[in-house]
Amino acid sequence: MSNRQILQAMSGLMAGMFVAILAGTVVANALPRIIADLGASQSSYTWVVTSELLAMTATVPLWGKLADLFNQKLLLQLSLGLFVVGSLVAGFSQDVVTLIISRVIQGIGAGGLTALAQIVMAAIIPPRRLGKYAGIFGAVFAVGTVAGPLIGGVLVDTSWLGWRWCFFIGVPFALAGIVLLQRTLKLPTVRRQVRIDWLGAFLIVAGVCALLIWTSLAGNSFDWASWQTAALVTTGVVLLAAAVFVESRAAEPVIPLGIFRNRTVSLTTLASFFVGIAMFAGTVFLSQYFQISLGKSPTAAGLMSLPLIGGLLVSSTVAGQIISATGKWKIYLIAGGVVMTAGLGLLSTIDADTHFGLLSVYMAFMGIGVGMLMQNLVLAAQNDVPAHELGAATSVLSFFRSLGGTIGTSVLGAILANRVASEMTKGLAENGIPATGGGHGSAVPDMTKLPEPLKDIVEHAYGVATGDLFLIATPFAFLGLIAVLFIKEKPLKTTSGMERLAAEDAAVVTATTVPAPRDGADHGVQDAAPGTVGLRKD
Repeated sequence: MSNRQILQAMSGLMAGMFVAILAGTVVANALPRIIADLGASQSSYTWVVTSELLAMTATVPLWGKLADLFNQKLLLQLSLGLFVVGSLVAGFSQDVVTLIISRVIQGIGAGGLTALAQIVMAAIIPPRRLGKYAGIFGAVFAVGTVAGPLIGGVLVDTSWLGWRWCFFIGVPFALAGIVLLQRTLKLPTVRRQVRIDWLGAFLIVAGVCALLIWTSLAGNSFDWASWQTAALVTTGVVLLAAAVFVESRAAEPVIPLGIFRNRTVSLTTLASFFVGIAMFAGTVFLSQYFQISLGKSPTAAGLMSLPLIGGLLVSSTVAGQIISATGKWKIYLIAGGVVMTAGLGLLSTIDADTHFGLLSVYMAFMGIGVGMLMQNLVLAAQNDVPAHELGAATSVLSFFRSLGGTIGTSVLGAILANRVASEMTKGLAENGIPATGGGHGSAVPDMTKLPEPLKDIVEHAYGVATGDLFLIATPFAFLGLIAVLFIKEKPLKTTSGMERLAAEDAAVVTATTVPAPRDGADHGVQDAAPGTVGLRKD
């Protein structure tokens, strides 16, 4: 495909990716208004966020496996269709139960888009050329992640729009994506006998959901050390152990366990998990820091995130272009790990009095590091697996990145609440104010209704606590850097996923049609017939 054809095909993919990211971030600043209008409880507040994230994270591996079995364009359009249905139901919801169900539908669609967009890119673009296009996708990911809360805040603050448009706004992008994919994306339809491991899929989804529900609710709805924790963790571990047993014996496993014998896949998966923690923690908790500790409006908080998105956008785009030009990629993974770790370390020094200029530099550092790591980890893995495992490998990386973000956000959120509570108790005692109901950190305070002495205490508490969160996240970024150091750099392939798949299929045909060697002949790798691809057994 020419560059123009690739960019045309990517237009629909980028619209789909933007929709998937927007679904999870746009409601961040609108949730208080949504929950108030629907008359729902604080636990419902948590589930409106968690339900979409659970559905997206848990279904990514299944979408990845389906991509190896069915037409990928059709699956992409199905994902966008599910997102449209979920968005419309959410926008017209009259009660919180309907809203939560619609968020699950949105999450399933977003899971498909998250996995399939990168799989399709690998199918049509050779790894040697993929870097510059992956950089564009990284930029779209950054815009959706950081701009979502800003868009949500503006919609809520606009009287003639309101919170329902937080769900409606993604529908035009999704419909445009369906049309663009139909017109521009040309993928062959692979006709083959398929057997989907439904039992394995169920066990994986159920096990992951049990653990994600635990990390989402522990510290809020129940204590970390409680019978609920024991029940959920035990259930999750048992289900996932059963999934491993089933997957190891399935003819068409959802996650082929053999891919983890590939050193590059294992290490990039581990690094993606740690990148997820850093990326989601940065966006979620910085937004809260801007609004509570610095006293900014939701719209202003979104604008203050621009240094982060700018650093991510520039680094992912520039690194991608250089990788495509030179074919060297490991140095940018290492540089990204170093800069991301440094950025988190610098952000650990912030408090309520940190100057925005200094804060902008720290955020830019973190954004630059994440930008060099995020998409290029996928590139490294896709370059080192057989074409028939591209879907599984790509979805595994997306899955663990989302898993890292989900677990990191939940655990760091619980730590934030405890740290805020202790700082507020200390501040109240120092100022001689009795701690009557306002000294705990489980509820986010309305800063506009607090008296001046208490407002100063809350701002200080959230400033100190947010800095401590980044200090805790820094070692995880360093572990991601260690994983990257052990990845072996291999030359980027110059053929696309479709071309590699055709070659692999030809190799299988050759292996089954070439006569067996006579006695005394080499029983290792057979020579292929002239003009065909040989089969090598690793």
